[in-house]
Amino acid sequence: MLGGGKADGLSTADGGGSKADGGVGPADGGGGSCAAAEPPLKREAASADGLWSAAEAEEQLRKTPPADSPDGTAEPAAAGDAPPAAGRPKLTLTMVVKNESRRFLRQVLLEHRKYIDEAVIIDDGSTDNTADICREVLHGIPLHLVRNDVSKFHNEAALRMQQWEEVIKTNPEWILSLDADEVFEDRFARDIGLLLQEESCDLFCFRLYDFWDDNHYREDNYWRSHQSYRPFLLRYREEFAYVWNDTPQHCGRLPENIFELPHQLSNLRLKHLGWSKPEYRLDKYLRYMLLDPDGQYGWKEQYQSILDQQPKLVPWVE
Repeated sequence: MLGGGKADGLSTADGGGSKADGGVGPADGGGGSCAAAEPPLKREAASADGLWSAAEAEEQLRKTPPADSPDGTAEPAAAGDAPPAAGRPKLTLTMVVKNESRRFLRQVLLEHRKYIDEAVIIDDGSTDNTADICREVLHGIPLHLVRNDVSKFHNEAALRMQQWEEVIKTNPEWILSLDADEVFEDRFARDIGLLLQEESCDLFCFRLYDFWDDNHYREDNYWRSHQSYRPFLLRYREEFAYVWNDTPQHCGRLPENIFELPHQLSNLRLKHLGWSKPEYRLDKYLRYMLLDPDGQYGWKEQYQSILDQQPKLVPWVE
């Protein structure tokens, strides 16, 4: 998110896609009774950039049958009042946040707490009550909150690697890496348990929809992130040698070699709210013009399209 200066996740390792996929940068980057989830899709072949195109994904849908801190100050993890959900592995949410109190943080954490077992959050130099909101909303869930006195966002790679190291300290099983303006559609809370119990898969990829207001997402030549699948949910394998992209901007929120692990597609959809208000779009535009004015790490034409007055918007249906 731009206004708060935090990583917005539109980055290379978030899927390794092309500029045309949408998302700024070389590529992006309720728990009631359980009903049957739409089956995850096995990755049999894909393009060299590690992302499924819309056509490839549709083909897989047809083919797949239904299935029966040294640089920060770390606060001690808050004691949880409930154990991980019985019968499934532990799910750890991780985020980088900065000055999120007037944005979407409370809204998204209220959704995430329905299904997560713990959280690891890097507060990258907030000057508001962002940390207090994290503690309040996640009360009763183990929370490892790390505070950076000075923001590291000018070198996103260093920030993301710090985030990763803090997560690993908690002995995670599954890692869900999201930004403070991202939230899954409602059925995710109901269906996530089935994904976590999938023994043949270590990585799940999802479609990310860039919301332009409360009820519509953008879709045009510059904004097509939802036509590709990007990794957000990763099983941690201690024996795997993870490799990071050290690009200062748009480096990716997860290691860049994770597609070497067994991975699948999911039909569950992720909503990106960070573009949904005009003032937030202007903030993002100004930030990209400051940090990457020539489009060295991203896509200059897409930066410019942020200010389009009449973009094509599509209604969202849950």
